[in-house]
Amino acid sequence: MNFEYSDKMKDLIARLEAFMDEHVYPIEKERNEWVHAEANLWKAWPKMEALKEKARAAGLWNLFMPAEYEKFSPGLTNLEYAPLAEIMGRIPSCSEIFNCSAPDTGNMEVLARYGTPEQQEQWLKPLLDGSMRSAYVMTEPQVASSDATNLEMTIFPDGDDYVINGRKWWISNIKHPNCELMLVMGKTLLDNPRHTQHSTIIVPRNTPGVEIVRPLSVFGAVHSPGGHAEMLFTNVRVPKSNIILGEGRGFEIAQGRLGPGRIHHCMRSIGQAQRALELMAQRVDSRTAFGRKLSQQGSIRQDVAKSFCEIEQARLLTLKAADSMDRYGNKVAKDLIAAIKIVAPKMAQTVADRAIQSFGGMGVSGDTPIANIFTVNRFLRLADGPDEVHMAQLGKLKIAEYNK
Repeated sequence: MNFEYSDKMKDLIARLEAFMDEHVYPIEKERNEWVHAEANLWKAWPKMEALKEKARAAGLWNLFMPAEYEKFSPGLTNLEYAPLAEIMGRIPSCSEIFNCSAPDTGNMEVLARYGTPEQQEQWLKPLLDGSMRSAYVMTEPQVASSDATNLEMTIFPDGDDYVINGRKWWISNIKHPNCELMLVMGKTLLDNPRHTQHSTIIVPRNTPGVEIVRPLSVFGAVHSPGGHAEMLFTNVRVPKSNIILGEGRGFEIAQGRLGPGRIHHCMRSIGQAQRALELMAQRVDSRTAFGRKLSQQGSIRQDVAKSFCEIEQARLLTLKAADSMDRYGNKVAKDLIAAIKIVAPKMAQTVADRAIQSFGGMGVSGDTPIANIFTVNRFLRLADGPDEVHMAQLGKLKIAEYNK
């Protein structure tokens, strides 16, 4: 792996950093205050669309889409995207400005890889344009959804349609006013082997029988405007042409979708940890207690040093995983993807915790982004599979490999 960025990447990094400095950091506080105001619950921030247009005009649009999808991609590899995702990740909510936010990114990749030309025209095109948002509907409250074969929602054929029944929760982005598309996973072929029972189907958001039972909070925050919700599907009927790839292919689609999504989360976690470290270093050098600067305290210096080491380690593992995905494909790189998904969110949470401690009471307030970085990365240790599942699978892989 070449540790030196190409001229193309140096240019993109510089352009993205300049865009962030000019357009994103200055409005961070304004946006946060607006979306957290009770009167604005579940409303899109009015200035978002103008920022999207500026990002598109600057050539900073859909950067996540892998180069393998030539028809839809700006041509970046996963390795090339990594430093860009890290920069965007410094403000967890800002990826939407560049049309690089989950769950839309994963849904676009599914439609690009598996969708029919008709599905791509109707659904992928507006997602790529940024004129539509979407949700991925997988997790269920009544089963351990970390094992996707447990899912119980049914998607049964009936004439020219499929009929969907079941309960889901932790459906991210479903409350966004621009969310028009859901990719829904459920059981179709009950007598098949466990990994070929499920299907993935396109469900328009306004389809009769789709109900939001309640919004769900994360550490007391509802994450407006997209949010997370518990949902009920009662005799939801969609055309058979809405099935993706075919009956029984849902688990396969989910695995293909989650690999890139996991590493994208990790790339952003690196950016959040780096920002927390920088804020911590600035804080301790400007604060005096007991007659000297905090930065002169040995324990504080250790916290900064350990944080730097841990971020660099995680960054290198992220880049190695991305490089392996580019060279050998997501399936071959699954051990490295699992490893970084275990490492990066926990690392970012740990660095944020140290930064909180250095800020004292201010660290747990909304006056800095650090408390949000902490909670986002604690949540990420469950999203796209909990740490324990990734460790179990990675351990199983390595035991088999080392016993060949």
